[in-house]
Amino acid sequence: MENNTLGKRMKWLREKKDLKQNKVAETLGITAYQLSRYESGKSKPDPKLIASIANYYDVTTDYLLGHNSQETAVDPEEDEKTAIINKIAKDFPNADLMFHDMANMDADQLQEVYEFIKFKMSQKDK
Repeated sequence: MENNTLGKRMKWLREKKDLKQNKVAETLGITAYQLSRYESGKSKPDPKLIASIANYYDVTTDYLLGHNSQETAVDPEEDEKTAIINKIAKDFPNADLMFHDMANMDADQLQEVYEFIKFKMSQKDK
């Protein structure tokens, strides 16, 4: 299969929760081998199982299938981080930032980056 969004998202969600395939498979009523095949894209679960997987991970089926890039259960820390990154990008569009490096920062660190850029920009105007 060319596009394995479903499998990649299933694996990412499982690993994000630090779960083993055996545990997830048992809860879903399938074998670990089947789960492995779904995650690798070698086979696809039926629609009923996709709904069960979405319910298990507390996401939408649209998210699992790649129709939506946003999980329904969003980590509040991630929401705060995204808001600060967006604020930096909006308020300082000419700032040359390495946003991929910022992805590893927590909300407090990002707020400090914002305050620092704000300070530096105010110094530039003097």
